[in-house]
Amino acid sequence: MSAPSRSALLLSGLLAAAGAAHFVAPKGFDAIVPKALPGDPRRWTRLSGVAEVALAAGVAHPRTRRLAAGLTGAFFVAVFPANLQMAADWRDRSAVQRAVAYGRLPLQVPLVAWAESVRRGASRTS
Repeated sequence: MSAPSRSALLLSGLLAAAGAAHFVAPKGFDAIVPKALPGDPRRWTRLSGVAEVALAAGVAHPRTRRLAAGLTGAFFVAVFPANLQMAADWRDRSAVQRAVAYGRLPLQVPLVAWAESVRRGASRTS
């Protein structure tokens, strides 16, 4: 298996696991839905979980990988406000919890870069 394919499958696995977690343990995700979003936070949790599973499937398949990886990068940018919400909400928690919340913020940069790398490595014709 080539390195680009392996990277794509790892990204797909991360997306699938994160998407599944939105349904297995939704309360933690509900809590970080930005308050500015209208409606029930659980709806946003489910929508983002479905999006992650769909992106995982798209990234896994060579024929849809290029488009799905590009959309994955955009998705990682779109969910950044949830990480900001978590950091704001957890500012009075224990040092370990604050470190987790604040550590998520810069993590988005390598995730977006990873998705872009997978997009660039995907064949235009596959």
